Amino acid sequence: MRIGVISDTHGLLRPEAVEALRGVEHILHAGDVGDAAILDQLRHLAPVIAIRGNIDRSGPCAQLSATEFIELDGCSLYMLHDVHELDLNPGAAGIQAVISGHSHKPLIEWKKSVLYFNPGSAGPRRFSLPISVGFLELNDHAIKPSLLTIG
Repeated sequence: MRIGVISDTHGLLRPEAVEALRGVEHILHAGDVGDAAILDQLRHLAPVIAIRGNIDRSGPCAQLSATEFIELDGCSLYMLHDVHELDLNPGAAGIQAVISGHSHKPLIEWKKSVLYFNPGSAGPRRFSLPISVGFLELNDHAIKPSLLTIG
């Protein structure tokens, strides 16, 4: 199962991001959506699970959950916008991957047997950071992460 992961769109859904996510089976948005219309556009590609970020303070995006626990293809994923606000031990909770955004910095990091994954920002450019999206290949309880720079 191929999962697309996007974050920090801040009201801007780039055509390059849409094209990169075409063909995935699910899309996870790790917060700072900025405009609920982005989620509607992403739903044309695949089912979407989204959480709210620190800029999602009003309108429909403010109604999104701050965290999500997701089981896909036998893998346990936990989403929150700012990984520094993680208030549980993912390994002890049986979580295989923690998915976050907020920093705008793409990250693939393994701590013990838990993947910490940040797709970076797919919205407006921040400083000299890349514009990127991420992917998770889920297969038989295993996760293979990857990042794609789109701008």
